[in-house]
Amino acid sequence: MSIPSLLSAHSSASLSDLSEPSIVTRLRSAGCVFAEDEARLLLSAAPTPSALADMVERRIAGLPLEHVVGWAEFCGLRIEVDAGVFVPRPRTEFLVAQATALAARPRPVVVDLCCGSGALGAALAAALGGIELHAADIDPAAVRCARRNVTSAAGRVYEGDLYAPLPPSLRGCVDILLANAPYVPSEHIGLLPPEARDHEPRAALDGGTDGLDVQRRVTSAAAQWLAPGGHLLMETSERQAPHTAEAFTHGGLTVHLATCDDLGATVIIGTRPH
Repeated sequence: MSIPSLLSAHSSASLSDLSEPSIVTRLRSAGCVFAEDEARLLLSAAPTPSALADMVERRIAGLPLEHVVGWAEFCGLRIEVDAGVFVPRPRTEFLVAQATALAARPRPVVVDLCCGSGALGAALAAALGGIELHAADIDPAAVRCARRNVTSAAGRVYEGDLYAPLPPSLRGCVDILLANAPYVPSEHIGLLPPEARDHEPRAALDGGTDGLDVQRRVTSAAAQWLAPGGHLLMETSERQAPHTAEAFTHGGLTVHLATCDDLGATVIIGTRPH
């Protein structure tokens, strides 16, 4: 066979590999549980056949689907998620719903700590139709991503460790404090799915020996930043919930536990007394 014929045959094979059934088969073989849904998303997101081929290969190699397409759906929004940035989980939508229900006045002051992509703040702003939004993360890549996601909410994003980069003027003025802090015990990181374990920042996952190191740091200072009657909302696991709640109490907050079986979500809500 001539070289042009070989090239033509290779091109035809490549094109056939980009058919939806072929992509589904390859994704399923790589262990993607929702291969059909992922194939349709990849086909709709790719601007060119060559881009599609590259996206399929990256997904098969184990990159999170959200990193491959560049966004995640969260609370009905399309949140940009850059490579290496923590991907917002569907269960965390429950935390946003709880925060939405607690907003007691128009345009509340909201702080999103450990903000990652900025998904929580962006979603709460969309749900409430306007908030004064501040967010912070220690990861420069997350900060760059979050700044894009909160643009429509006129949010401000700061780079630094927890409360350290926030404007001092916020002390005692925060109505809603969102803190999706890491809560996976260090020894359990290796048990996470490869998408998280290998492609998301460890700082966004690792909560220390018992998983609560960062949560304790957040709760110990929360009352200094909350307005009287303001609320701190934090996601945790069902197993760790009693210990997270204890940290809230030690921080001077009254505690309420909220759960959602459908999403497998557990949220601790702490309120600064008036």
